[in-house]
Amino acid sequence: MELWIAAAAAAALFQTARFMLQKVLSIGVLSTTGSTYARFAYGAPAVFLVAVAYLWTQSASVPVLNASFWLFAWIGALAQILATVCVVALFRQRNFAVGITFKKTEVILTAIVGVLLFGEHVTLAGWGAILIGLVGVMLLSRTPGLQQGFWTSLTSRATALGLGSGLLFAFSATTYRAASLQIASEDAFLRAAVTLACVTGSQFFAMAAWLRVREPGQLTAVWRARRVAVWVGLTSMAGSLCWFTAFTLQTAAYVKAVGQIELIFSMLASVLFFKETITARELTGIGFLSLSILTFVLVI
Repeated sequence: MELWIAAAAAAALFQTARFMLQKVLSIGVLSTTGSTYARFAYGAPAVFLVAVAYLWTQSASVPVLNASFWLFAWIGALAQILATVCVVALFRQRNFAVGITFKKTEVILTAIVGVLLFGEHVTLAGWGAILIGLVGVMLLSRTPGLQQGFWTSLTSRATALGLGSGLLFAFSATTYRAASLQIASEDAFLRAAVTLACVTGSQFFAMAAWLRVREPGQLTAVWRARRVAVWVGLTSMAGSLCWFTAFTLQTAAYVKAVGQIELIFSMLASVLFFKETITARELTGIGFLSLSILTFVLVI
């Protein structure tokens, strides 16, 4: 098995575990923003130590980080914070598997953003995959147990949070890759570790300042929840290092294709760990959206 395939599959597993822990924290333990910050509060120090240790063992100096690097890194950092907030908030609205599936719309939304903003070309097969995905979104948009019209379902808070997270994650993935490519090194892991250290460090301090001003008491709550929150940080670090490494070794389309295994992990977690019920409609919607994503990454 090639390294990038193993890295992408491992990243999906770590990411599922991290979102599971964040869902647990968001239920009566921390606020939505506090649950998001737990990822960076405990992940940033670990990433920094990994980056320093790797540079030392490789006898490598700290690479020069230009203005373009920091611009891409900070745009990605902000987009990732907002995307994670959306996903954690979505967990309060819908079950775990549906929340993760909504997040996976990032693959489709990346293509749409590319066409609208950058004039990129999408094949006829690509548009077909997008239409399949829209069917999945429409099926998932209806909240079980509520009588909602089509437009009400499509414009619901859960749908907005799901699609918003996908769009923001698409922006963060693109800008992170752009940032890592600004580093003059052939070592894929070095680029990944340095970029991730800079990004998570920025997120650590920015969110701490925000919580201190806007949500007094949440920083203390994050510390009190450390027995669970520390694992949020560690799984986040491991997953991010795997994603960054895979993206430096292979094109994003193939990495994302392998990463769709997260949908299987999320359904198992939803049923086996959270004891949630996935309705036939939701299962059908997950199936359509999964088919759309897999088709799309194969034709682009």
